[in-house]
Amino acid sequence: MSEERLDVGPAILEVLARRWSPRAWADRPVEAESIELCLEAARWAASSMNQQPWYFIVATREQPDAHERLVACLSDGNAPWARRAPVLMLSVAQQTFDVDGRPNRFAWHDTGLATAALMGQATALGMHVHAMGGFSRTKARELFGIPKGCDPVAAIAMGYLGDPDSLAEELRETETAPRSRRPCRAWVFTDAWGRPSPLVE
Repeated sequence: MSEERLDVGPAILEVLARRWSPRAWADRPVEAESIELCLEAARWAASSMNQQPWYFIVATREQPDAHERLVACLSDGNAPWARRAPVLMLSVAQQTFDVDGRPNRFAWHDTGLATAALMGQATALGMHVHAMGGFSRTKARELFGIPKGCDPVAAIAMGYLGDPDSLAEELRETETAPRSRRPCRAWVFTDAWGRPSPLVE
């Protein structure tokens, strides 16, 4: 990614500034050791009551059956570019606490924290990760036998950055457009909702 695409304001950790979600993937496998490191990073994410409610279904292109089943879960908009990713995943959240069976309303949040940790580790290793909401949860349950009480959360593509020219034109424009984010004052409040906090002004 070129530096001109970065618009990060105050200096933050480089691994956070460099994280973004491409759609173009290099035709290069991801080493098993790198995948394991990313999953190890996810393992150490914070979670409510240390429940660690996340599960990850993971397949590489060297496991074509499982990789293709993950592709089959994706929406029509995601499948064409995501199938080129050397690693596909599906994050899943257990919806109850083990200790007493109570509903865990933080399960999706904590699974997101684990995914963010995975993303950070992947970025540190020179890779990128693209999480997707566009997939069929019903199909994921059927194809991978996900049990009741565990909810598919996101489909995830991971790999090394490829050439934007490999994408369809409309995706190519998105791939090369400047990155942008809402300013902190738009969503950080102190005294009342909608009133920007002096901490970010």
